[in-house]
Amino acid sequence: MRAGIFATPRPVPGRLLPALGGLVVILLALPVFLVAGWTIAGWALGAILWAGVEAIELILTRLRGRTVNVGASAVLAFGLSFKAIAVLAVLIAVAATRPHVAAAAAVVYVLAYTFELGLSLISYFGSAR
Repeated sequence: MRAGIFATPRPVPGRLLPALGGLVVILLALPVFLVAGWTIAGWALGAILWAGVEAIELILTRLRGRTVNVGASAVLAFGLSFKAIAVLAVLIAVAATRPHVAAAAAVVYVLAYTFELGLSLISYFGSAR
């Protein structure tokens, strides 16, 4: 039987390069917002959401090393769910009063997150088996 690309174990890649990539996207979005005359509040909200998720991810990464007990594992599972719920709750709350700010924030956050995810996948599948 032939092993597929997902069946080959690899070491967990570092988080620094993908996080820096997301930060670069956030920083490159600022001049676009300024030149286009879009509201800076949308850019700032997207940047704050992305930084908040990165902070939660940093805490969860440190916790992953200690998942030998059930309590730490439960906190890790809650943290993974909390990230998405928190971002959506903030965006929905802002969209209720200022939809254009929420849309801009969502675009900034999604671009940074997607670029970070892409760099993570490249570093994972590009590493030695």
